[in-house]
Amino acid sequence: MAKNPSTRLDFGAFVEKFTLLPHPSPHQLPLTNLTFAVKDIFDVEGYVTGFGNPDWVRTHSVATSTAPVIMELLYAGAKCVGKTVMDEMAYSINGENIHYGTPVNPRAEDRVPGGSSSGSAVAVGAMLVDFSLGTDTGGSVRVPASYCGIYGFRPSHGIISTSGVIPMSQSFDTVGWFARDPVILSQVGKILLRLQDYDLAKLGRVIIAEDCFKLLNIPSNQLTEVLISSVQKTCESQTIDYISLGSFIDANVPILKHFINAETKNQDNNIPSLAGLSSAMRLLQREAEWNSAFNFSSDLRFVAACLAKTGDVTPRLCNAAEMEVYFNSLANGWDHIKPNRNCNSTHWVAGCEPGWACSTGSSDETNNFKNSHQIPVRQSDCQSCCEGFFCPYGITCMMPCPLGSYCPLATFNPNTSMCAPYSYKPPPGNSSHTCGGANVWTDARSSNELFCLAGSYCPSSSETKPCSSGNYCPMGSTDEKRCFKLTTCDAKTESQDIHAYGIMLIAALSTLLIIIYNCSDQILTTRERRHAKSREAAARTVREKTRARARWKAAKEAAKKHSQEFRSQFSGKFSKKNLPNSDQVKILNHTECETIQIFKYAYAQLEREKAQQQRDKDLTFSGVISMAMDKEPIKRPLIEISFRDLTVTLKGKHKDLLRSVTGKIRPGRITAIMGPSGAGKTTFLSALAGKAVGCTVSGMTFINGKAISIHSYKKIIGFVPQDDIVHGNLTVEENLWFSARCRLSADLRKPDKVLIVERVIDALGLQAIRGSLVGTVEKRGISGGQRKRVNVGLELVMEPSLLFLDEPTSGLDSSSSQLLLKALRREALEGVNICMVVHQPSYTLFQMFDDLILFARGGLTVYHGPVRNVEDYFSSLGINIPDRINPPDYFIDILEGMVNTTSSSEVNYTELPVRWMLHNGYPVPPDLRKYAGPGLSPMNGDHCHEIPGSVTEEQSFAGEVWQDVKCNVERQRDMIRHNFLRSIDLSNRRTPSTFVQYKYFLGRIVKQRLREAKTQAVDYLILLIAGACLGSLTKANDMNFGFVAYTYTIIAVSLLCKIAALRSFSLDKLQYWRESASGISSLAHFVSKDTVDLFNTLIKPVVYLSMFYFFSNPRSSFAYNYIVLLCLVYCVTGIGYVLAIFLEPGPSQLCSVLLPVVLTLISSQTNGSKFVKTVAEFCYPKWALEAFVIANAERYYGVWLLTRCGALHKYGYNVHHWILHLCTLILAGIICRAIAFIGMVSLQKK
Repeated sequence: MAKNPSTRLDFGAFVEKFTLLPHPSPHQLPLTNLTFAVKDIFDVEGYVTGFGNPDWVRTHSVATSTAPVIMELLYAGAKCVGKTVMDEMAYSINGENIHYGTPVNPRAEDRVPGGSSSGSAVAVGAMLVDFSLGTDTGGSVRVPASYCGIYGFRPSHGIISTSGVIPMSQSFDTVGWFARDPVILSQVGKILLRLQDYDLAKLGRVIIAEDCFKLLNIPSNQLTEVLISSVQKTCESQTIDYISLGSFIDANVPILKHFINAETKNQDNNIPSLAGLSSAMRLLQREAEWNSAFNFSSDLRFVAACLAKTGDVTPRLCNAAEMEVYFNSLANGWDHIKPNRNCNSTHWVAGCEPGWACSTGSSDETNNFKNSHQIPVRQSDCQSCCEGFFCPYGITCMMPCPLGSYCPLATFNPNTSMCAPYSYKPPPGNSSHTCGGANVWTDARSSNELFCLAGSYCPSSSETKPCSSGNYCPMGSTDEKRCFKLTTCDAKTESQDIHAYGIMLIAALSTLLIIIYNCSDQILTTRERRHAKSREAAARTVREKTRARARWKAAKEAAKKHSQEFRSQFSGKFSKKNLPNSDQVKILNHTECETIQIFKYAYAQLEREKAQQQRDKDLTFSGVISMAMDKEPIKRPLIEISFRDLTVTLKGKHKDLLRSVTGKIRPGRITAIMGPSGAGKTTFLSALAGKAVGCTVSGMTFINGKAISIHSYKKIIGFVPQDDIVHGNLTVEENLWFSARCRLSADLRKPDKVLIVERVIDALGLQAIRGSLVGTVEKRGISGGQRKRVNVGLELVMEPSLLFLDEPTSGLDSSSSQLLLKALRREALEGVNICMVVHQPSYTLFQMFDDLILFARGGLTVYHGPVRNVEDYFSSLGINIPDRINPPDYFIDILEGMVNTTSSSEVNYTELPVRWMLHNGYPVPPDLRKYAGPGLSPMNGDHCHEIPGSVTEEQSFAGEVWQDVKCNVERQRDMIRHNFLRSIDLSNRRTPSTFVQYKYFLGRIVKQRLREAKTQAVDYLILLIAGACLGSLTKANDMNFGFVAYTYTIIAVSLLCKIAALRSFSLDKLQYWRESASGISSLAHFVSKDTVDLFNTLIKPVVYLSMFYFFSNPRSSFAYNYIVLLCLVYCVTGIGYVLAIFLEPGPSQLCSVLLPVVLTLISSQTNGSKFVKTVAEFCYPKWALEAFVIANAERYYGVWLLTRCGALHKYGYNVHHWILHLCTLILAGIICRAIAFIGMVSLQKK
């Protein structure tokens, strides 16, 4: 035994030291001044009972009370000094502990101290304490006492309370104690056994078992004689009985005789009966494991009856070799057992017949149950099989019938010539051979003769009782199962009707969902109503103040006419008066800004801005100077973009979409981009915004004079797409507020955010529809023009420094267009650089632009400069605009070639791009020099590369296909590279964090889902119908453990949940692409949607099972079915995300239907090829189906074991893999979500 030097001080006896003082008493107590220790199996208040294992300590709480046996010792005056080491969980007899170290035996340090009360014995033997407590179940006090050379006492079971002691085997557990001094041993015994003083001469009976000492193999003169003489001296005149314990057991405990004899015959030497008893006890200990599986210990009457009938049981029981022969025949599907030592063509005794068995008799070979290599000779005393046992055909032994079986003796049926209730016949021609007992235990498909009939239960394998009223008994039951309330069960009922519970469950769930929906909707409605009320009150208050201020100002103006000095005095004061500022300071410094105060601040600012705009219209020269001095500085960063020889070429096809564009767009100005269709207007806008994918962009682009990526300013750049991409199931105000919250600076105060949103709503004329749903194609909402203005408003609320708009006035009437341009004009006054594509604006709108970029077909510039100079430029070319013709329309007609310019000018419309290049001194591409005329110097084109002409080489069909493939691949590659591009952030704006945006997304999605409640209700209704249909059509089958029913369940639930999951990411792809391009967190978008979908993931299994489970009524519990279905829904929802993101709506729906069917069919193949089985291992239906079947199969025990093992083996399932498959489903769901997120980020359209 290894010794640890650190244990030398206390011999490693203690696991924890503490002091429990004795109970104070004025009198001398019996155990005063004595110390003791306790085994780490006793509870001590305030300490964790460790049970010899540190994991036990970590996973259990401290004891709340002290064991009564310890309290008795403390009341007797003893002092407790700590807890001692024990064998781990008391599961050994050597006293070793790998965690705390093995205590050192003080009498022989190279030997083990014995256990499991090893530390208590060592503490006494090493004189660390006067006595100690231990426990004894199978020798745990006696063994360490003998090993350590001290006294140990184990009283009779039940004499001392075991309360507060961790139980091992409560039928054997006993509290014992150790001491070095027999006097102390006696003193402790008086306290614990509550004995009075007694006279040793009046002992009852002294017994010495002489054969016990023979096991020690020590000469009698060295131990036995010394011990006997010592006892004789102590007892003096007391009579001592010398007995043989083996003979005493034989005479008084006959049932152990067979075990003792069997084990004794297996020994090489004829050791006395105590060895046989020890072996028999070990055999019974192994039998306990069998009892835990078959639970025979509760009723062994069939064993006693068999013993009375045959006179012996053990010689008739099958050993391991015979059982292996029998079960191998079942596994291989043989209808008979192969010839063996007892039953063959030469020897065929009566015991070989079905229902009969023989004994080994007096054969030299013993019935060693563990022998799996040799069948013993078993051919004597052949009799019919006992009740409760079965005796197969072809072997001469018998085996106990399992729980849930009924194995009576057979009776001959003269009508069928069969041995009822079994299906075998007695051997012909032998009238002395009658029907025996049961003959076969196999799976229920092959034979269910042994199974306790449905509607009955069998407390033991030899007794059957009918199921009483109010209970139900499935086939193979060992007891009655109480029917649920609200169900009626007649006598002999096999199963209970629990349909009502399913209806109640779905009713409760529906009520809960309706309450959640109504309460949530009511809360949102009340909040919006209160919000609107506060806003209207604030607006009304501000309007009244404004009107009062206007009346006061009119009075002041009247007074100025009468007095010049007052006019000069008041003029200086009122021109600079800023009344709302004091209100603003008061509101903004308020720690708890109420909603109405915030709106008052916002509307006051709006009225002030409107008044300022009105004054700006009628300013004199001195007023302009005063305004310039009073004007607040621009707070937004200014962005100027200049570009030189900007060219955009389509990859793969090498087609120029934009050519040699040079110019500049400046902050504070509105630049209009015009030209005929296909002239490259949107391409130019995308190139400047950094959104041109699938194209090669050449030339130089500068931001504020520096060659910096435009993506560095992404947070302060707005881009209004040509399509109106807004959320149709949100109101106008909700759309605007979401964009403002996620894109405005996180440091911006709420009143300022309210001001910005209210300013945009007012500027775009959206006040009347702010609470209206935007609507979709299927559900009508606001008008198309209003939707277009909301589309623009999403970018205005984030206060951009650079704003791109792609045809924002298309589809708008004149008044709406002017309203939009006025709003953009106000943004320009704030220093915003606005660049927009327009189609044939009215003359009024045309005059509201600052600059104009005019493109011809092929992406060539015709004009780039101020709007006021465009007519002069074309006049210089001899092109004059006729009267009553809108200049923008005329320019477009010229560039389309619809107007003949040669009649009034020598310039053809094809020469206009070259004329502009010559006008600005730009280099002319070689292929355009023919339009330049003789004045072009050859040196002007030297800086340009050769551009292919319009004539291209014709390609074959295969070449064109290959060209398209290359183009698509390059476009996808550019998109991925573009999406993962990281650039330096120079916007100087800190937007909300991902977590804060996640909260905003969560609120938005919850609102959207509440407004889609009908769609959710339809999903639940379809699941209900599917559950009811499948539950009714595919009842739970005891033979296949619900394999077929669960197969259909996986297909139905997977299909329905995948299709529902598609909506999460397929319906708003365009909205996501727009938001992510503006810098809104993709992670927040994805996780918030998945979070909201978790609600459906939790609810949908309940909805489905509320019908399926209560209609099919499987044996597995509702909770187990729910857990498996929950993991399945989580997994398939992730797969639905992947399909929605990677595929278009049509193909994704087709795959959602096809995948569950195909994968489930593959997973349910039991006779497929090796390839199919390998593929099935990676299919989620395989994991779910196995988990379902295992959960159901675990409820089948006893007589069902062979059926269960056979079915699981057939399907290739492992009963221990339930948790594994649940974890695999969850892991698959997580992996699919990760793939979906990566695809969402990398495959988005720009």
